[in-house]
Amino acid sequence: MTLSATLFAVPTSAAIHLPAVQIIVLVLLVGIALVAGIARRLTVSYPIVLVVCGLLVSFVPGLPRVPLPPDLVFLIFLPPLLFAAAWQTSWKEFKYNIISIGMLAVGLVFFTAVGVALTAHFFMPAFDWRAGFLLGAIVSPTDAVAASSIAKKIGLPKRIVDLLEGESLLNDATGLLALEFGVDMIVHGNTPTVLAGSLRLLWLFGGGVGIGLLFAAAVVWFEKWVDDGPVEIALSFITAYGAYLAGEAAHSSGVVAVVVCGLYLSRKSATFFSPQVRLQAGAVWDALEFLLNGFVFLLLGLQLPAVLAGIHGYTRGQLLAYGFAFSLVLIALRLLWMYPAAHVAHWLRCVLQHQNDPFPERRNVFVLGWTGMRGVVALAAASSLPYTLETGEPFTQRNMMVFLTFAVILVTLVLQGISLPAVVRLLNLSAGHDEQGCDEAEARRLRLRRAVDFLKSGKHRDEPSLHHAYEDLLHQYGHRLESIVDCGPGMPAQDVHARTMAHVMLDTLRVEREELIELRDSGRVDEGIYRTLERELDLSETRFTPTS
Repeated sequence: MTLSATLFAVPTSAAIHLPAVQIIVLVLLVGIALVAGIARRLTVSYPIVLVVCGLLVSFVPGLPRVPLPPDLVFLIFLPPLLFAAAWQTSWKEFKYNIISIGMLAVGLVFFTAVGVALTAHFFMPAFDWRAGFLLGAIVSPTDAVAASSIAKKIGLPKRIVDLLEGESLLNDATGLLALEFGVDMIVHGNTPTVLAGSLRLLWLFGGGVGIGLLFAAAVVWFEKWVDDGPVEIALSFITAYGAYLAGEAAHSSGVVAVVVCGLYLSRKSATFFSPQVRLQAGAVWDALEFLLNGFVFLLLGLQLPAVLAGIHGYTRGQLLAYGFAFSLVLIALRLLWMYPAAHVAHWLRCVLQHQNDPFPERRNVFVLGWTGMRGVVALAAASSLPYTLETGEPFTQRNMMVFLTFAVILVTLVLQGISLPAVVRLLNLSAGHDEQGCDEAEARRLRLRRAVDFLKSGKHRDEPSLHHAYEDLLHQYGHRLESIVDCGPGMPAQDVHARTMAHVMLDTLRVEREELIELRDSGRVDEGIYRTLERELDLSETRFTPTS
């Protein structure tokens, strides 16, 4: 079956013809753009709004069902999204927080699976401990996009955002391993031993790391011979999919392989990407990441009819009660894990990494526990469950597992996501002291001082005819140094000076742009010259435009 047939398969005798597929894709793209634009205007995280809109649209009668096959998620959406997330992750912070991330990405995943195994029969009588473990494995991974995007938007401390991003990068791998164990127990009747599970986990991460590093090293070698934007952008896509597929082919973790590959290449990209390629690749990947995430969350919301179609013998009230009760259990399990895990992680960091950070505040730990949003990987994992057991008997709990997974996604993503800003305000928690801003200001200062020292030495070294150029550049760099704001209280005048300079410069660039447009419209310059000068103005304006 082709990808388009798989993506837009409907449970009717008539297949959707290609023009209908094109119309559906176009409608989805328009919906993503409109909904995301409205969400950003309302300062609401767009994943939440896309899921809610998809959910509401799914109730419209007569619309063709747009399923979300597991292969589409794991083979098409997941590799580039993981690669992009890893590329944007700070290796320094990831390495610094690796023990805390491991407690979440490994420890919490298996704690969730075991916790659901022990409690599932209380709210789902048809579930034994094996079915509970499988269900817990399905819903254990958190979403890589939703939690971090919401956390950044409301201004959570950077440490919390770093932990959320690190957790979501790795817990897909351990969640899928727990899923493998659960399916083996349910379908084949095999219970893995502790030794077998430990060896499988070791190969999952060790093999994934090795494959990711091999792919990354090959790309770094190849990049020495290439300096072409389209080729290098295409190579980055190939790398994301290649590392993932190679990891899966080796029966290790494709997730770990693509994450390690992205982390390594991001670190090394300063040595093999030219500035032009870096700008091109950044723009392309930003657009791709936005579209893929948009498709994922919008399609996620549209899955309600497909999920409900497999449920029989329960009233809507019973389903709502089961879904809400299970979601509360998952939220409680995460919060229950957070506090003892924080103590263990803090002790290990002090002993093994010799870090002297103070123990995190209880409110920080609570917020980290409250941001356990689930996403499309969980639904794809549930949809990938077999319909029959090895004996040929039907897997009777499958449809309910899919429904409970969908319910958990909605409750954690929508309820927790919407309530998170209020929780942050109630706990009086904010980014506080902007440590990252301090680091950025210091880095700018050191970089500019290095440039000033070079210009001063060059002025004495080069011929007198170049002295004017050196003086002009020294004057410009001196102004840029003066405009840097010191961290913390202290020099508000410089902050005002920096904002005033940016305002004046933006007005000046606007006048330049107006003149350039007049020159093009009057025919005094052709389109090629216009594009060249327009790009110069765009790059200059970007320097002085505050980022949101």
